[in-house]
Amino acid sequence: MRGASKPSRIFGISIRLHYTWVLALALIAAIMVTQFPSSSPLWQRASLGIATGLLFFISITAREFILNLIAIVRGIPVRRTTLLIFGGVPQISKESTRPLLEILMAITGLLTTLIIGGVFYGIYAALINSGSVVIAGLIQWLAFIFFMLFIFHFVPGFPLDGGKILRALLWRLTDNYERATRIASWCGWTAGWLCVALGILLMVTELQWLNGLLLAGTGWVLQGAATKSRRQAKLLEALKRIKAQDIMSRQSPLISPETTVSQVIHDYILATGHRHLIVADDGKFLGIATINNIKRVPKKRRGSHIGRTMTPSSELNTAQPQQSAASLLGQMDEMGIDYMPVLEDDTVVGIVTRDHLIRLAQNLAELGM
Repeated sequence: MRGASKPSRIFGISIRLHYTWVLALALIAAIMVTQFPSSSPLWQRASLGIATGLLFFISITAREFILNLIAIVRGIPVRRTTLLIFGGVPQISKESTRPLLEILMAITGLLTTLIIGGVFYGIYAALINSGSVVIAGLIQWLAFIFFMLFIFHFVPGFPLDGGKILRALLWRLTDNYERATRIASWCGWTAGWLCVALGILLMVTELQWLNGLLLAGTGWVLQGAATKSRRQAKLLEALKRIKAQDIMSRQSPLISPETTVSQVIHDYILATGHRHLIVADDGKFLGIATINNIKRVPKKRRGSHIGRTMTPSSELNTAQPQQSAASLLGQMDEMGIDYMPVLEDDTVVGIVTRDHLIRLAQNLAELGM
Protein backbone atom coordinates (compact mmCIF):
# COMPACT_ATOMS: atom_id res chain seq x y z
CA MET A 1 0.00 0.00 0.00
CA ARG A 2 1.26 3.46 -0.92
CA GLY A 3 2.43 5.39 2.13
CA ALA A 4 3.54 2.29 4.01
CA SER A 5 6.95 1.55 5.49
CA LYS A 6 9.30 -1.17 4.32
CA PRO A 7 8.07 -4.58 5.52
CA SER A 8 9.36 -6.01 8.81
CA ARG A 9 9.07 -9.66 9.70
CA ILE A 10 7.54 -10.78 13.00
CA PHE A 11 7.87 -14.56 13.46
CA GLY A 12 8.02 -14.94 9.69
CA ILE A 13 4.99 -12.72 9.00
CA SER A 14 5.72 -9.60 6.92
CA ILE A 15 4.07 -6.45 8.34
CA ARG A 16 4.19 -2.94 6.86
CA LEU A 17 3.30 0.13 8.89
CA HIS A 18 1.15 2.86 7.29
CA TYR A 19 2.61 6.35 7.72
CA THR A 20 -0.59 7.62 9.41
CA TRP A 21 0.39 5.65 12.53
CA VAL A 22 2.79 8.47 13.45
CA LEU A 23 -0.08 10.98 13.44
CA ALA A 24 -2.41 8.54 15.22
CA LEU A 25 0.06 7.92 18.05
CA ALA A 26 0.58 11.67 18.47
CA LEU A 27 -3.19 12.25 18.62
CA ILE A 28 -3.75 9.41 21.11
CA ALA A 29 -0.99 10.77 23.34
CA ALA A 30 -2.49 14.29 23.14
CA ILE A 31 -6.00 12.99 23.94
CA MET A 32 -4.72 11.12 26.98
CA VAL A 33 -2.88 14.21 28.27
CA THR A 34 -6.29 15.91 28.53
CA GLN A 35 -7.85 12.89 30.26
CA PHE A 36 -5.51 12.82 33.26
CA PRO A 37 -5.84 15.31 36.16
CA SER A 38 -4.37 18.73 35.31
CA SER A 39 -2.78 18.74 38.76
CA SER A 40 -0.32 16.09 37.54
CA PRO A 41 2.92 17.37 35.96
CA LEU A 42 2.78 17.73 32.16
CA TRP A 43 5.73 15.36 31.65
CA GLN A 44 3.89 12.67 33.64
CA ARG A 45 0.68 13.08 31.64
CA ALA A 46 2.66 13.11 28.38
CA SER A 47 4.50 9.92 29.39
CA LEU A 48 1.22 8.18 30.20
CA GLY A 49 -0.23 9.40 26.89
CA ILE A 50 2.72 8.00 24.93
CA ALA A 51 2.45 4.72 26.87
CA THR A 52 -1.26 4.52 25.97
CA GLY A 53 -0.50 5.06 22.29
CA LEU A 54 2.22 2.40 22.30
CA LEU A 55 -0.05 -0.08 24.10
CA PHE A 56 -2.74 0.55 21.49
CA PHE A 57 -0.23 0.01 18.67
CA ILE A 58 1.08 -3.22 20.26
CA SER A 59 -2.49 -4.47 20.73
CA ILE A 60 -3.46 -3.79 17.09
CA THR A 61 -0.24 -5.49 15.94
CA ALA A 62 -1.00 -8.49 18.17
CA ARG A 63 -4.53 -8.65 16.72
CA GLU A 64 -3.21 -8.81 13.16
CA PHE A 65 -0.46 -11.26 14.09
CA ILE A 66 -3.06 -13.61 15.61
CA LEU A 67 -5.30 -13.33 12.52
CA ASN A 68 -2.38 -13.92 10.13
CA LEU A 69 -1.24 -16.90 12.19
CA ILE A 70 -4.75 -18.40 12.06
CA ALA A 71 -4.84 -17.82 8.29
CA ILE A 72 -1.50 -19.58 7.82
CA VAL A 73 -2.62 -22.52 10.00
CA ARG A 74 -5.74 -22.80 7.81
CA GLY A 75 -3.49 -23.01 4.76
CA ILE A 76 -4.01 -19.43 3.54
CA PRO A 77 -0.66 -17.85 2.54
CA VAL A 78 -0.35 -14.21 3.66
CA ARG A 79 2.36 -12.40 1.67
CA ARG A 80 2.23 -9.28 3.82
CA THR A 81 -0.06 -7.14 5.95
CA THR A 82 -0.29 -3.35 5.94
CA LEU A 83 -1.08 -2.16 9.46
CA LEU A 84 -3.65 0.66 9.64
CA ILE A 85 -5.04 2.39 12.73
CA PHE A 86 -8.21 0.25 12.73
CA GLY A 87 -6.52 -3.03 11.83
CA GLY A 88 -4.58 -4.66 9.04
CA VAL A 89 -5.10 -5.24 5.33
CA PRO A 90 -3.55 -8.63 4.49
CA GLN A 91 -2.42 -9.43 0.95
CA ILE A 92 -4.16 -12.72 0.20
CA SER A 93 -4.74 -13.98 -3.34
CA LYS A 94 -8.20 -15.00 -4.51
CA GLU A 95 -6.91 -18.48 -5.36
CA SER A 96 -6.06 -19.24 -1.72
CA THR A 97 -9.41 -18.45 -0.10
CA ARG A 98 -13.16 -19.05 -0.49
CA PRO A 99 -16.28 -17.08 0.54
CA LEU A 100 -17.05 -19.18 3.62
CA LEU A 101 -13.42 -19.11 4.74
CA GLU A 102 -13.31 -15.33 4.32
CA ILE A 103 -16.46 -14.97 6.46
CA LEU A 104 -14.95 -17.17 9.17
CA MET A 105 -11.74 -15.11 9.16
CA ALA A 106 -13.74 -11.85 9.42
CA ILE A 107 -15.74 -13.24 12.36
CA THR A 108 -12.45 -14.29 13.96
CA GLY A 109 -11.24 -10.69 13.56
CA LEU A 110 -14.36 -9.35 15.28
CA LEU A 111 -14.04 -11.82 18.15
CA THR A 112 -10.32 -11.06 18.56
CA THR A 113 -11.08 -7.34 18.86
CA LEU A 114 -13.81 -8.04 21.44
CA ILE A 115 -11.51 -10.33 23.45
CA ILE A 116 -8.73 -7.71 23.53
CA GLY A 117 -11.25 -5.14 24.76
CA GLY A 118 -12.46 -7.60 27.39
CA VAL A 119 -8.91 -8.27 28.58
CA PHE A 120 -8.28 -4.54 28.99
CA TYR A 121 -11.56 -4.15 30.87
CA GLY A 122 -10.61 -7.01 33.21
CA ILE A 123 -7.24 -5.35 33.90
CA TYR A 124 -9.04 -2.04 34.50
CA ALA A 125 -11.39 -3.64 37.07
CA ALA A 126 -8.45 -5.25 38.88
CA LEU A 127 -6.53 -1.94 38.99
CA ILE A 128 -9.55 -0.05 40.33
CA ASN A 129 -9.90 -2.56 43.15
CA SER A 130 -6.20 -2.19 43.98
CA GLY A 131 -6.43 1.61 44.08
CA SER A 132 -4.27 2.33 40.98
CA VAL A 133 -6.66 4.96 39.67
CA VAL A 134 -4.34 6.71 37.17
CA ILE A 135 -3.18 3.54 35.41
CA ALA A 136 -6.74 2.21 35.58
CA GLY A 137 -7.91 5.27 33.62
CA LEU A 138 -5.33 4.53 30.92
CA ILE A 139 -6.45 0.90 30.61
CA GLN A 140 -10.13 1.90 30.70
CA TRP A 141 -9.59 4.13 27.65
CA LEU A 142 -7.96 1.24 25.76
CA ALA A 143 -10.87 -1.06 26.67
CA PHE A 144 -13.33 1.59 25.44
CA ILE A 145 -11.42 2.07 22.16
CA PHE A 146 -11.36 -1.66 21.42
CA PHE A 147 -15.07 -2.00 22.16
CA MET A 148 -15.64 0.93 19.75
CA LEU A 149 -13.40 -0.78 17.17
CA PHE A 150 -15.47 -3.94 17.58
CA ILE A 151 -18.62 -1.96 16.68
CA PHE A 152 -16.80 -0.02 13.93
CA HIS A 153 -15.72 -3.25 12.23
CA PHE A 154 -19.38 -4.23 11.77
CA VAL A 155 -19.68 -1.46 9.16
CA PRO A 156 -20.16 -3.31 5.82
CA GLY A 157 -17.31 -1.56 4.05
CA PHE A 158 -14.08 -3.20 2.88
CA PRO A 159 -11.42 -3.57 4.33
CA LEU A 160 -13.29 -3.64 7.67
CA ASP A 161 -14.42 -7.06 8.91
CA GLY A 162 -18.03 -6.21 8.06
CA GLY A 163 -16.88 -5.32 4.55
CA LYS A 164 -15.04 -8.63 4.24
CA ILE A 165 -18.26 -10.45 5.15
CA LEU A 166 -20.18 -8.36 2.59
CA ARG A 167 -17.60 -9.13 -0.10
CA ALA A 168 -17.71 -12.85 0.69
CA LEU A 169 -21.53 -12.90 0.46
CA LEU A 170 -21.51 -10.98 -2.84
CA TRP A 171 -18.75 -13.26 -4.15
CA ARG A 172 -20.85 -16.30 -3.24
CA LEU A 173 -23.97 -14.83 -4.89
CA THR A 174 -22.36 -13.48 -8.07
CA ASP A 175 -19.37 -15.82 -8.42
CA ASN A 176 -17.40 -12.68 -9.34
CA TYR A 177 -14.63 -11.89 -6.86
CA GLU A 178 -13.54 -8.66 -8.52
CA ARG A 179 -17.08 -7.24 -8.74
CA ALA A 180 -17.75 -8.18 -5.10
CA THR A 181 -14.52 -6.42 -4.07
CA ARG A 182 -15.48 -3.29 -6.01
CA ILE A 183 -18.92 -3.06 -4.36
CA ALA A 184 -17.61 -3.76 -0.83
CA SER A 185 -14.77 -1.27 -1.37
CA TRP A 186 -17.22 1.39 -2.56
CA CYS A 187 -19.13 0.88 0.71
CA GLY A 188 -15.83 1.25 2.60
CA TRP A 189 -15.04 4.44 0.66
CA THR A 190 -18.48 5.86 1.57
CA ALA A 191 -18.08 4.89 5.24
CA GLY A 192 -14.64 6.50 5.30
CA TRP A 193 -15.90 9.84 4.03
CA LEU A 194 -18.82 9.70 6.48
CA CYS A 195 -16.28 9.33 9.30
CA VAL A 196 -14.35 12.32 7.94
CA ALA A 197 -17.58 14.37 7.90
CA LEU A 198 -18.54 13.27 11.42
CA GLY A 199 -15.05 14.09 12.68
CA ILE A 200 -15.23 17.60 11.22
CA LEU A 201 -18.74 18.02 12.69
CA LEU A 202 -17.43 16.97 16.10
CA MET A 203 -14.69 19.58 15.89
CA VAL A 204 -16.97 22.39 14.73
CA THR A 205 -20.06 21.81 16.89
CA GLU A 206 -18.61 20.24 20.04
CA LEU A 207 -15.11 21.77 19.83
CA GLN A 208 -13.65 18.30 20.44
CA TRP A 209 -10.62 18.93 18.25
CA LEU A 210 -8.52 15.91 19.16
CA ASN A 211 -11.34 13.33 19.11
CA GLY A 212 -12.67 14.87 15.90
CA LEU A 213 -9.24 14.72 14.27
CA LEU A 214 -8.81 11.08 15.30
CA LEU A 215 -12.21 10.13 13.82
CA ALA A 216 -11.64 12.13 10.63
CA GLY A 217 -8.14 10.65 10.28
CA THR A 218 -9.48 7.12 10.70
CA GLY A 219 -12.07 7.84 8.00
CA TRP A 220 -9.39 9.21 5.70
CA VAL A 221 -7.30 6.05 6.08
CA LEU A 222 -10.40 3.87 5.52
CA GLN A 223 -11.42 5.60 2.29
CA GLY A 224 -7.82 5.43 1.06
CA ALA A 225 -7.59 1.69 1.72
CA ALA A 226 -11.00 1.13 0.10
CA THR A 227 -9.99 3.16 -2.97
CA LYS A 228 -6.83 1.08 -3.39
CA SER A 229 -8.81 -2.17 -3.09
CA ARG A 230 -11.33 -0.96 -5.68
CA ARG A 231 -8.56 -0.06 -8.13
CA GLN A 232 -6.89 -3.44 -7.63
CA ALA A 233 -10.19 -5.21 -8.33
CA LYS A 234 -10.64 -3.20 -11.52
CA LEU A 235 -7.08 -4.05 -12.52
CA LEU A 236 -7.66 -7.78 -11.96
CA GLU A 237 -10.71 -7.61 -14.22
CA ALA A 238 -8.54 -6.07 -16.94
CA LEU A 239 -5.88 -8.77 -16.44
CA LYS A 240 -8.57 -11.44 -16.85
CA ARG A 241 -9.00 -10.40 -20.48
CA ILE A 242 -5.30 -10.91 -21.26
CA LYS A 243 -4.01 -14.44 -21.94
CA ALA A 244 -0.61 -15.95 -21.23
CA GLN A 245 0.04 -16.39 -24.96
CA ASP A 246 -0.39 -12.62 -25.45
CA ILE A 247 2.28 -11.59 -22.94
CA MET A 248 4.73 -14.49 -22.67
CA SER A 249 8.31 -14.11 -23.79
CA ARG A 250 8.98 -16.34 -26.81
CA GLN A 251 12.64 -15.39 -27.00
CA SER A 252 14.01 -17.40 -24.07
CA PRO A 253 16.99 -19.38 -25.38
CA LEU A 254 16.72 -23.17 -25.65
CA ILE A 255 19.87 -24.79 -24.25
CA SER A 256 21.14 -28.33 -23.90
CA PRO A 257 21.52 -29.88 -20.43
CA GLU A 258 25.14 -30.57 -21.41
CA THR A 259 25.94 -26.85 -21.72
CA THR A 260 28.35 -25.75 -19.01
CA VAL A 261 27.38 -23.15 -16.42
CA SER A 262 30.28 -20.98 -17.61
CA GLN A 263 28.95 -21.08 -21.20
CA VAL A 264 25.47 -20.13 -20.01
CA ILE A 265 26.85 -17.12 -18.12
CA HIS A 266 28.97 -15.77 -21.00
CA ASP A 267 26.92 -16.79 -24.07
CA TYR A 268 23.42 -16.13 -22.75
CA ILE A 269 23.11 -14.21 -19.47
CA LEU A 270 25.84 -11.62 -20.11
CA ALA A 271 25.53 -11.56 -23.92
CA THR A 272 21.73 -11.37 -24.22
CA GLY A 273 20.54 -10.34 -20.75
CA HIS A 274 18.22 -13.34 -20.38
CA ARG A 275 17.55 -14.46 -16.80
CA HIS A 276 15.38 -17.52 -17.55
CA LEU A 277 16.67 -20.22 -19.92
CA ILE A 278 14.75 -23.26 -21.14
CA VAL A 279 16.67 -26.53 -20.83
CA ALA A 280 15.61 -29.19 -23.36
CA ASP A 281 16.98 -32.35 -24.94
CA ASP A 282 15.79 -33.20 -28.48
CA GLY A 283 12.80 -30.93 -27.96
CA LYS A 284 11.84 -32.51 -24.64
CA PHE A 285 11.38 -29.95 -21.86
CA LEU A 286 13.65 -30.77 -18.90
CA GLY A 287 13.61 -27.65 -16.75
CA ILE A 288 14.46 -23.97 -16.35
CA ALA A 289 17.85 -22.47 -15.51
CA THR A 290 17.66 -19.07 -13.87
CA ILE A 291 20.25 -16.60 -12.69
CA ASN A 292 19.33 -17.56 -9.12
CA ASN A 293 20.21 -21.21 -9.86
CA ILE A 294 23.54 -20.18 -11.33
CA LYS A 295 24.45 -17.83 -8.46
CA ARG A 296 24.53 -20.83 -6.13
CA VAL A 297 27.25 -22.56 -8.18
CA PRO A 298 30.78 -21.85 -6.84
CA LYS A 299 33.18 -20.40 -9.42
CA LYS A 300 35.35 -23.52 -9.25
CA ARG A 301 32.39 -25.67 -10.36
CA ARG A 302 31.18 -23.56 -13.27
CA GLY A 303 32.56 -26.11 -15.69
CA SER A 304 29.74 -28.47 -14.63
CA HIS A 305 26.65 -29.05 -16.78
CA ILE A 306 23.63 -26.77 -16.42
CA GLY A 307 21.42 -29.87 -16.21
CA ARG A 308 22.70 -30.39 -12.66
CA THR A 309 21.91 -26.81 -11.65
CA MET A 310 18.54 -26.16 -13.30
CA THR A 311 15.15 -26.48 -11.62
CA PRO A 312 13.68 -29.72 -13.06
CA SER A 313 10.30 -29.62 -14.81
CA SER A 314 8.78 -31.83 -12.10
CA GLU A 315 9.28 -29.03 -9.55
CA LEU A 316 7.92 -26.22 -11.72
CA ASN A 317 4.46 -24.67 -11.78
CA THR A 318 3.44 -24.34 -15.42
CA ALA A 319 0.81 -22.31 -17.28
CA GLN A 320 -1.38 -22.89 -20.32
CA PRO A 321 -1.46 -20.48 -23.31
CA GLN A 322 -5.15 -19.62 -22.68
CA GLN A 323 -4.67 -18.97 -18.95
CA SER A 324 -5.48 -15.39 -17.89
CA ALA A 325 -2.85 -12.95 -16.63
CA ALA A 326 -4.95 -12.46 -13.47
CA SER A 327 -4.81 -16.19 -12.76
CA LEU A 328 -1.05 -16.28 -13.37
CA LEU A 329 -0.42 -13.37 -11.00
CA GLY A 330 -2.62 -15.01 -8.35
CA GLN A 331 -0.72 -18.29 -8.64
CA MET A 332 2.64 -16.54 -8.43
CA ASP A 333 1.49 -14.66 -5.32
CA GLU A 334 0.21 -17.84 -3.72
CA MET A 335 3.29 -19.94 -4.54
CA GLY A 336 5.82 -17.15 -3.96
CA ILE A 337 7.41 -17.69 -7.41
CA ASP A 338 8.71 -15.20 -9.98
CA TYR A 339 8.10 -16.99 -13.29
CA MET A 340 6.06 -19.72 -14.97
CA PRO A 341 6.87 -21.57 -18.20
CA VAL A 342 3.96 -21.81 -20.64
CA LEU A 343 3.41 -25.32 -22.01
CA GLU A 344 1.46 -26.49 -25.05
CA ASP A 345 1.40 -30.23 -25.76
CA ASP A 346 4.25 -30.73 -23.26
CA THR A 347 6.40 -28.25 -25.17
CA VAL A 348 7.54 -24.94 -23.70
CA VAL A 349 6.30 -22.12 -25.93
CA GLY A 350 7.28 -19.22 -23.68
CA ILE A 351 7.81 -17.85 -20.17
CA VAL A 352 5.77 -15.36 -18.15
CA THR A 353 7.62 -13.51 -15.38
CA ARG A 354 6.21 -11.72 -12.36
CA ASP A 355 8.13 -8.55 -13.30
CA HIS A 356 6.39 -8.53 -16.70
CA LEU A 357 2.96 -8.95 -15.07
CA ILE A 358 3.65 -6.12 -12.60
CA ARG A 359 4.75 -3.80 -15.44
CA LEU A 360 1.65 -4.76 -17.41
CA ALA A 361 -0.56 -3.99 -14.40
CA GLN A 362 1.17 -0.61 -13.92
CA ASN A 363 0.68 0.26 -17.60
CA LEU A 364 -3.01 -0.70 -17.47
CA ALA A 365 -3.48 1.42 -14.35
CA GLU A 366 -1.77 4.46 -15.91
CA LEU A 367 -3.84 4.13 -19.09
CA GLY A 368 -7.05 3.69 -17.09
CA MET A 369 -7.86 0.40 -18.83
